Amino acid sequence: MWTPAARAELARESLPYATSLSDAEWAVVAPLLPAPATTGRPRRWPMRVVLDGILYVLRTGSAWRHLPHDFPPWSSVHRWFLRLSQAGVFERLAHALTMADRERTGCEASPSGAILDAQATRSGGGGVEGPRGYDPAKRVIGRKRHALTDTDGRLLIAAVSPADLHDSHGGVAVLRASRRLWPFLTHCFADRAYRGERVGTATTITVEIVLPEEGQKGFAVQPRRWVIERTFGWISRCRRLVRDHEATPSSALAFFVLAASMILVRRLARAL
Repeated sequence: MWTPAARAELARESLPYATSLSDAEWAVVAPLLPAPATTGRPRRWPMRVVLDGILYVLRTGSAWRHLPHDFPPWSSVHRWFLRLSQAGVFERLAHALTMADRERTGCEASPSGAILDAQATRSGGGGVEGPRGYDPAKRVIGRKRHALTDTDGRLLIAAVSPADLHDSHGGVAVLRASRRLWPFLTHCFADRAYRGERVGTATTITVEIVLPEEGQKGFAVQPRRWVIERTFGWISRCRRLVRDHEATPSSALAFFVLAASMILVRRLARAL
């Protein structure tokens, strides 16, 4: 709830940009980023400033070339984003932060329950490169984000595909990928797009289908599934994710995972 006390706690006037990391947030993130190499040319730009530039693009939706001059050159920030994305740093960051935030609230580090869903995202417009597809159900040309969250909405696993891939195919891939990182998952809630043997027998995870009430018309909050819808809503505050502007699925996935990670970074920083 937005109260004067909450606004004062979340105020960021002392930072150069509202998207910049505070000292407490940097203390959470820094140990999870790759250390400087012991050989070769030393880094020219501090990693904190580079990450601030990436977060500026994520939150504001700015093009790389339009980065303010307070940040390193846009080409350097973009190159670091690609390097971290291809090395899987953002996925490892999200994994570590999820376990830390669960332990902060008194839960086991590895969850046993999850929610599965997908979100179709429109393409960024004409001339945007990369594989895309048409989702006839949502009437969207673009990509889909397949996500698995715990029962409190923390992102566990994510994947990106063309929008013409059915939710069930993406769900199978996400559930199978979860076996290595989250081996104690036993139960998953999903909507009727995931009905059938394809998803139900893909892993040992029990998939429970949450159906709308009989005679329901229009939008209604559904038990359990509302948690992942809330997560999509939180992440969609990042303007870079409102539309899919990325040329590669790996970059689209990296921005999505980084947005989910930053929610946890701010939670953990407030607890310090």
